[in-house]
Amino acid sequence: MYNIGDKIVYPMHGAGIIESIEEKEILGQKKSYYVVKIPVGEMKVMIPTSNVTDIGIREVISNQDADKVLATLGEMEQSSNNNWNKRYRENMTKIKSGNIFEIACVVRSLIQRDRDKGLSTGERKMLNSAKQILVSELVLAKNIEPLEIERIMNKYLNF
Repeated sequence: MYNIGDKIVYPMHGAGIIESIEEKEILGQKKSYYVVKIPVGEMKVMIPTSNVTDIGIREVISNQDADKVLATLGEMEQSSNNNWNKRYRENMTKIKSGNIFEIACVVRSLIQRDRDKGLSTGERKMLNSAKQILVSELVLAKNIEPLEIERIMNKYLNF
């Protein structure tokens, strides 16, 4: 169980801070929800407290792990799969895992592919989504503003 003020990651949405824990009645069922504010995009989400384990909610990484994630962005990667559909599915699986290192790999490989060959519309959307998820967690892990995180990320991504 998490508490108000805890920094958590909601896979596929990003990292945020629990602002409150509220009881809501939805479809005739009363449940307890975490109200989480995600700093990137100023989004608020409600997560049922009973589903935390099933959804894959976890704590935000440490500042030291954030440095490791940023270093991962600077590593060159072998050429990814040329089959668009297979590459898209592999990247989506990595994003859904909620593992920040996997998400960083998706961001790195898509940016590298964009530089080499360009991205399809679907992959560009995926890149934007993965970057937002990555930035939201790094903002909370390092306690700095989103624009500063993006500046640091861009420095690492200049292969």
